Amino acid sequence: MPWEIPKVEYTGKIREVTLGTGDKAVTVGGETAYPFHVFEGDFPHSVVISYEVPDREPVEWPDPVKEPFKDVLKSPADWAKKCVEEWGAKLITLQLTAIDPHGENLSVDEEMKIVEEVLKAVDIPIIFWGCDDVEKDAQVLRKIAEIAEGRNIALGPVVDKNYKLIGATAIAYKQVVIASTPIDVNLAKQLNILLLDLGVPEDKILMDPTTGGLGYGIEYTYSVMERDRIAALVQQDDKLAFPMICNLAREIWKTKEAGLKEEEFPELGKQEDRGIMMEAITAVLLALAGANILIMRHPRAIKLVGELIEEMIK
Repeated sequence: MPWEIPKVEYTGKIREVTLGTGDKAVTVGGETAYPFHVFEGDFPHSVVISYEVPDREPVEWPDPVKEPFKDVLKSPADWAKKCVEEWGAKLITLQLTAIDPHGENLSVDEEMKIVEEVLKAVDIPIIFWGCDDVEKDAQVLRKIAEIAEGRNIALGPVVDKNYKLIGATAIAYKQVVIASTPIDVNLAKQLNILLLDLGVPEDKILMDPTTGGLGYGIEYTYSVMERDRIAALVQQDDKLAFPMICNLAREIWKTKEAGLKEEEFPELGKQEDRGIMMEAITAVLLALAGANILIMRHPRAIKLVGELIEEMIK
C-alpha cells in the first residue's frame, strides 16, 4: 500500500498585492497553503527580497556589511542603482533614518530631495520605511506618497496612531501601506480592520508583524506569523489574509554577535561570515513562517537566501 503525505484542508487564500508598475512590477501573496507546502496548494508568487538602501551614510554599520557598498556609501541614489545593476535587485527599501527627530532630524523638504533622486535613479518598485516616530513618519510618508504618484510604492510603518493620516493620503495617490503592529495577532487584525474601514483597498495592504533578531526575539516573531497564517488559511479570517513583510536586516546587524570584531573575539570566527549567516538564517526562518517580502542588507546573505527559496519552491 503506497504511503500518502497527510494534507491539510485549506479554505482561505492570501490576497495578492502588487508594487510598482509595468514589466518591473512585483506581486506577492496569492498562496493557498502554508509556506512552501507546494504539495498542498498554489504558490503563484515567490518570496521577494528587497535590498536595503539607507538615506544617509550608515556610519554605525559594522565594517563587513559596509564593504560591498564602499563606493556608494554617501549617495542613496547611486546605492540603489548599484543594487539593481550589480546584483539584479527587483525591489529596494529606502530606510528613512535621517528624519529621526532624535538623530539628524532632516526636514521634510531635505528628505524629499533624497527621495526624488532615488525615484529618478531606478525604475523598480520602492518601499519607503520611516524612522518609527509617529508624527515625523506621517509628515514625510504623506509627502512621499504625493511626489511618487503613479509609481505604486509602499509606505510604512503605518501604526494605530497615524494610520488615518498616512492611509488617507495613500488612498488619494493609490499607494500601498504597511500595517505595522508589535508582534500580536489581535493587534494586527485590528489595524487591518481600521485601514479597511478607512477605505484602503484590500490589494493595497501589507502586514508587518515586527521582526525580532535571531535568538529569543525570532521565537516571538515566528509564532505570531505562524498564527496569522493559520487564521487566514484554515480559520477563514480574511482580516489577516494579507502578505507579510519583514524588516530584518537592521535587527541583525545591530546585534553584538554581528558587531564583535574577530581580532577581539577570535573564538567567534570571522565577523563577516558570522553576520552573513545570522542574516541568512533569520531570513529563511521568517520565510518559513510566512513572510512574502524580506528586507535584507548583505549581498552574500541575499544570494544564499534567494538560492534556498528557489530550491524550496521547486
